[in-house]
Amino acid sequence: MVVDMNNFPGLPPFPSDIPTAPLLRLSLQKLLARDANEVQRLMQACEDIGFFYLNLEGSEEGRGILDDADKLFQTGENLLNLSLEEKLQYDFSNQNSYHGYKAQGAAVIDRQGNLDRNEFYNVPKNDILGITPPLPAPAILHQARPVLESFIRTSHSIVTLILTLLNDSLGLPPSTLPDLHRLNAISDDQVRFIKAPPQPADDRRTALGEHTDFGSITLLFNRLGGLQVLPPGADAQWVYVRPLPGHAIINLGDAMVKFTNGLFRSNIHRVVPPPGQQADWTRYSLVYFSRPEDDVVLKRLEGSGRIPELGEGELEEEVNSKDWILRRALGKRADLGEIDFEKSAGTEQLSRRIKV
Repeated sequence: MVVDMNNFPGLPPFPSDIPTAPLLRLSLQKLLARDANEVQRLMQACEDIGFFYLNLEGSEEGRGILDDADKLFQTGENLLNLSLEEKLQYDFSNQNSYHGYKAQGAAVIDRQGNLDRNEFYNVPKNDILGITPPLPAPAILHQARPVLESFIRTSHSIVTLILTLLNDSLGLPPSTLPDLHRLNAISDDQVRFIKAPPQPADDRRTALGEHTDFGSITLLFNRLGGLQVLPPGADAQWVYVRPLPGHAIINLGDAMVKFTNGLFRSNIHRVVPPPGQQADWTRYSLVYFSRPEDDVVLKRLEGSGRIPELGEGELEEEVNSKDWILRRALGKRADLGEIDFEKSAGTEQLSRRIKV
């Protein structure tokens, strides 16, 4: 039997005639070995588009997180296929929290008022690692806590590796970036389970509006297409990011842009229906979001000759990570109609929770 290394077993193949983003493919094994060329390519990816593939095969750490991701895909499917009545018990948005469940259609994704077409469930790192008291959760998540802990620890280890390599390449004082993202410190790191059902053939549109991530580093595992990025350039067109077996899709968030005063890029992306035959299938995704510790002030870091200086007379907003993330995640901004929607796409979360 011929094994297709470019598609996932049991799912329709990604169409071969669809343009895709030419993201660099980096190797976790080479990054762990501090391969100089691979570290240079990491810097290139972070400066050019802020997205890259990370090949997880070939290392024990990579194989471990792939195994955990396989188990958590099943957990996510079981979790998000619970009844809506049960899931809504874990919607904590009225408590000024974005942990727990978000129903489909609970967020506005564009200026026209269209609603999102996905549901998700956020599981905080602080809860799973016992840093803060556990939140109420369905039995499915209680049973999955050991795998969630393993996945979180390995994801954070990979994030720490990337931060360390970027830190040293920038010439920052040792451990500057990693020390803003310590595993056992209180932060809004989280695991997200996402479900996007097939859309009607005569009404297929964006499932999650264009936005940038507001944390530091995102690790994404998905098996069907749907993620699109808008590459830099005035004439750029939206292109799919093709999921690859054995790889995670990594992207930088706005915190890294703030830390490097724009040297690194947090690229705009969105989620649309999968291409081709994949559009008829439910799309599940698994994400780890790494964010700075709650009390970290998001501003330009000192001590690097590569990070651009502030412009003459330029002042930075003094906001800590916790407040920044709550503002972004819950849409605590001015009335949508007063915002330049296109300009806000690169700096603010466009999905806004509907308050009921």
